[in-house]
Amino acid sequence: MAGPSRLHQDYSGNIFGEVRQHLKGQPCRVYHAPFDVRLTTGGANGDAQIQTVVQPDICVVCDPAKLDDRGCLGAPDWIVEILSPGTVGRDTKIKFDLYEESGVAEYWIVFSGEKMMAAFLLDGGQYRLAGEYYTPGPIPVGTLPGLALEWSEVFAGT
Repeated sequence: MAGPSRLHQDYSGNIFGEVRQHLKGQPCRVYHAPFDVRLTTGGANGDAQIQTVVQPDICVVCDPAKLDDRGCLGAPDWIVEILSPGTVGRDTKIKFDLYEESGVAEYWIVFSGEKMMAAFLLDGGQYRLAGEYYTPGPIPVGTLPGLALEWSEVFAGT
């Protein structure tokens, strides 16, 4: 599998840089791929636990007890996935469902080709669309009050 495109890297770096700057001096930490997130979800019978390892493009973890030398054990507070042509189905369906079931509070999907971003917030155990962003303006981060990324900064470099 080929590595991420240049634009994918630009967008990831833009988001990571803004979030990292915002989190200075705060307990939350931001990480970028490759960084293992080990999610535990219920099995089909409801009582077996299944552990899945993912490497989101960007994630924010606010509970230091979830961090260890291997990465994050449990659901991060916020995950961002930047779509590549080969990851659309995985990121919009498989990971969407996994993150929802695992309790990731906020999930952003960045559609790099369209310069569009969709934000989802966990509400009653299910994701609800918090917003779709196609044009310049602030993109609020629900799990990090006081942080709003500027659309033009996210998609800078193109």
